[in-house]
Amino acid sequence: MAPISCGIDFGTSNTSVAIASNGTIQLVPVEQTHVTIPSALFFQRVDNRPFYGRAAVRMFFDREDGRFMRSLKRVLGTSLMKQGTLVNGASMNFPIIISSFLRHIKAKADAEAGQEIEHVVMGRPVHFVDNDPDADVRAQAELQAIAQRIGFKHIEFQFEPIAAAFAHEVRIKGEKLAIVVDLGGGTSDFTVIKLSDQYIHKPDRSSDILANTGVRIGGNDFDKELSLSAIMPEIGYRSTYGPKNLEVPLKPFFDLAEWSKVNFLYTPKTIMQVRQLLHQSHDKARYRRLLQVLEDETGHSLLATAESAKIALSSEPVHTATFDFIEEDFFIPIKRELFEESIQEDVDKIAASARQCLQEAGVRNDAIDLVILTGGSTEVHSVQVAFKQLFPNAAIADQNKLSSVGLGLAYDSQYKFGQAI
Repeated sequence: MAPISCGIDFGTSNTSVAIASNGTIQLVPVEQTHVTIPSALFFQRVDNRPFYGRAAVRMFFDREDGRFMRSLKRVLGTSLMKQGTLVNGASMNFPIIISSFLRHIKAKADAEAGQEIEHVVMGRPVHFVDNDPDADVRAQAELQAIAQRIGFKHIEFQFEPIAAAFAHEVRIKGEKLAIVVDLGGGTSDFTVIKLSDQYIHKPDRSSDILANTGVRIGGNDFDKELSLSAIMPEIGYRSTYGPKNLEVPLKPFFDLAEWSKVNFLYTPKTIMQVRQLLHQSHDKARYRRLLQVLEDETGHSLLATAESAKIALSSEPVHTATFDFIEEDFFIPIKRELFEESIQEDVDKIAASARQCLQEAGVRNDAIDLVILTGGSTEVHSVQVAFKQLFPNAAIADQNKLSSVGLGLAYDSQYKFGQAI
């Protein structure tokens, strides 16, 4: 009898898991009834107890005492994996932190299956780290070691966009040439693949996968560009100080605009430097807001407001972002045009990676029958416009944007571990 297996989509922003059992695929509720969970942790200061997902986010924004972390996937393959970080005053390495989160996910899957699951297909981006093959190999090895640490005995990997294609293939009649556009929080990945209801039972799909490419740009980068263009100038970004009209140091602003770097800013040294520059600032009202954010440790709140603005601007031409956690009656109206202008270079790089995928597959863009959109960043208006222009003749499939990769990984686990479909 074939084993129960699962697929885990450990995402930069959100995570999902699906189980394959007796030929059926099922997404697992990972937080109450939700089948996706934010990839976030909160370690309570009193006992270092970890909380996960929406609970972690809620505790952080309720200003409970502890350490908040998210976008952990972006640490894989980097030097930070060995350096570790301070969690409530004690050093903790990232393999332990990521293991804590993924062990929580595995426990949900085990409970749903009614047994301990030993077989898993882990999703991975086409490139964990751009233009660094050694770091890419290291990142997968680190994730494999974490999977072993939490109790999986049989571990395989699949590219996330290929998994998304498998999730959609069950609804396809006849053969279609598809491109998967997987825009997550940390990466954008593309796969040109032949799909058919007749191919689902094939154990080896390598001949159907024509090409895949990826670039380390995603929704978190959109948050960063929006923050730097619309929000950071209002807390002193690019303001000047002193008799020589020098520009204030930019590093605190750039770090405040990246989820994975915010926590490293709250040091006495950084706060002292900002406090000293405030005396010489030519725009004390705005630069004082930076000091306020650092002293109150509200950098994640700042980024969360940017992320909310990004989401709102997918459907609104103007969004008013509120920053009352910095000062009373502090708000910034943000126009969609400014947001789209700030991310244009990123969108161009994403589109270029898609065109590269077509080139490597040896197909023209008008030969694509189906564009499969997955990942929350595909909701961004300028992204949708770019891909509709790139593939004017193709049908668009965008069901289960946040969970299709997890579903597809579970389908793939059936093929890899010998279950009948």
